[in-house]
Amino acid sequence: MASTDKGKSAVAELAASLSDVRVTPPRKPTSLLPVGSFYSLSKKAKPRKLVSLCLGTLGQHLEDIIADISEFTVFFPPHIKLAILSIARRRRLLNDEVLTSLVENSWEILDVSGSDVTDVGLATAANVCSNLRAVDISRCENITTVGVSEIVCHCPSLEILRCGGCPRSEFTARRCLNLLKPRLNSHEEDSWEELKTVDIGGGAGSLRWLVWPRIDDNSKATLAEECPRVTINPQPSPFDLCGSKVPVEAFASIPLDHTIVEDIDPKTWAVSAAPRRVVDPPNPNAPPEIPIAERFRLAYVEREARLAPKRAKRERQQRRRAERDYVMNDINARSIALAAQATRNLRKS
Repeated sequence: MASTDKGKSAVAELAASLSDVRVTPPRKPTSLLPVGSFYSLSKKAKPRKLVSLCLGTLGQHLEDIIADISEFTVFFPPHIKLAILSIARRRRLLNDEVLTSLVENSWEILDVSGSDVTDVGLATAANVCSNLRAVDISRCENITTVGVSEIVCHCPSLEILRCGGCPRSEFTARRCLNLLKPRLNSHEEDSWEELKTVDIGGGAGSLRWLVWPRIDDNSKATLAEECPRVTINPQPSPFDLCGSKVPVEAFASIPLDHTIVEDIDPKTWAVSAAPRRVVDPPNPNAPPEIPIAERFRLAYVEREARLAPKRAKRERQQRRRAERDYVMNDINARSIALAAQATRNLRKS
């Protein structure tokens, strides 16, 4: 109990120190810079910030405090919580409980790709973070159209959506096409492009970029017809797309939360959580498995049978030793023993 209290106090002190340190967001490259140039700029050697060093140390021991993360999150500012979320995702520790413990209403991006987050956790985040403009749900096996609908309904500023990457996520993306189509309040304009945001009554009206690397031709054709404002899988280019620059978050080759952990040592998440143990399918021809209680009982019976001869021999030895000690210490018993021995000798003679 003392060590736990000591650990909590240490985390509280660390949180207090981090709350005074503000992270300056790195400069976002424009669409005129290719992706290679972006990474070449970020690879320049420079001393890491103190807050990044603290987050790296905290992230390396995240498994030890992940069960009690809700007790510590109240001390951390929003940008630190977002960094912890990014580290937890990379260490394969992100689930609904961790997400709901860290979520803040000031967040503008949310990356839960490849995690165990479900529709419940995503819906909670959507209700809290109504200002989200970029969301990554790719490679999420537990997110369905229910979670995506919550994002679309509660995040009117959503501009970037990342999806796909695994069979389940691909299926969810195809099912969500109707959710992305805007529903119009006005039909007076000659072109859909001439409508204003207030004329869009529902759907992902603010969506501009969809990152879906393995999109099928039918879905691409449907989006091109129903959502002409949406650009699918934008690529770095020296030219502007539709007269506007493509944000870095819309490039599939760059992680959505890359700028959040750019200054943190990658060794923080080099050792991920223990991989899930693959369970072999049951063999129908195999004998039924013995319950664990019956195994203990059989092992006890076998041990008793193996030790029974040794115990009987030890009891005989102890009984003879007790009889000998009694004869040697008691005068009457010794007299009787000597008389019996003399009688045997007289009979032999």
